[in-house]
Amino acid sequence: MTPVTPALDVVIVNWNGGALLRACLASLAAAEAALGDALALHVVVVDNASTDGSLEGLARLRHGPAVVANPDNQGFGRACNAGAARGEAAAILFLNPDARVTAEALLGARAALTADEATGIVGAQLLDEAGAVQRACARRPTARSLLGQALLLDRAGLVPSHFMTEWDHADERPVDQVMGAFLMIRRSLFTALGGFDERFFVYYEDVDLCARAWDAGFAVRHLAGISVRHEGQGTTRAAKAHRLACFLESQIRYAAKHHGRATALALVVTAFCAQVPLRLVQALARLSVREAGEVLRGAGLLARRLPGLARSSTR
Repeated sequence: MTPVTPALDVVIVNWNGGALLRACLASLAAAEAALGDALALHVVVVDNASTDGSLEGLARLRHGPAVVANPDNQGFGRACNAGAARGEAAAILFLNPDARVTAEALLGARAALTADEATGIVGAQLLDEAGAVQRACARRPTARSLLGQALLLDRAGLVPSHFMTEWDHADERPVDQVMGAFLMIRRSLFTALGGFDERFFVYYEDVDLCARAWDAGFAVRHLAGISVRHEGQGTTRAAKAHRLACFLESQIRYAAKHHGRATALALVVTAFCAQVPLRLVQALARLSVREAGEVLRGAGLLARRLPGLARSSTR
């Protein structure tokens, strides 16, 4: 029997995902069984030095999962690039471990990606555990929107929100950005763009990739007919201080890359003078001393990263 060449590389980056990763791989194994030879999958798991036994008891597939066990946490973008380099399929799906897919979703998304040469990236309709649609597509950040959102002006309608929450995500359309929880891209485009920008440790790497795809002349599309279960923050929920520091750092890094150092500097100021104080007030209003401590630790982490952030942003 002639071996079937994989038509889709699936890259999963894991950090202490544990049961989530196993459930994700089980869904891929079930999808593969239903697909047969209609869509051969090659699955790569890149583990960022998990300490919870994440790599034990993983479901087996026809092609994989190949496992890349990093000795330390190398960040999401770098791990995605390493996983993509392990495959050769014409399409790559970047899938979070807290997502669960079906055969129909994989087949439909790849068909949509290849149906139009002008489409470079597609994303699915993400559903939470209750089956509600997550309004996860986002707008391309501008200097004004980044600063306005940092000051909570989006809540007053003075600047647009980052996520397109006013739209029910019930129809298919081109969008500025689809979430990296389920992001399928042409390998040729991914290669031409140089993959994810590895300076983004986590957060905003998918925003940056989609922006660069549009700039290269390719559309990013939301597929309303393709549904995927997605828990959300499944592997970062417990690391609140680290998550806050990474989010603010990546926001500043995106501003520096796309809107210049003046915008990035303004975001640094708003981070320490607005975002951190507001989060502290919210934590204390909930009488959560622990949460307030996490906010302060996150601010401290960000402060220690600023010199390196300034150096890397000049390159």
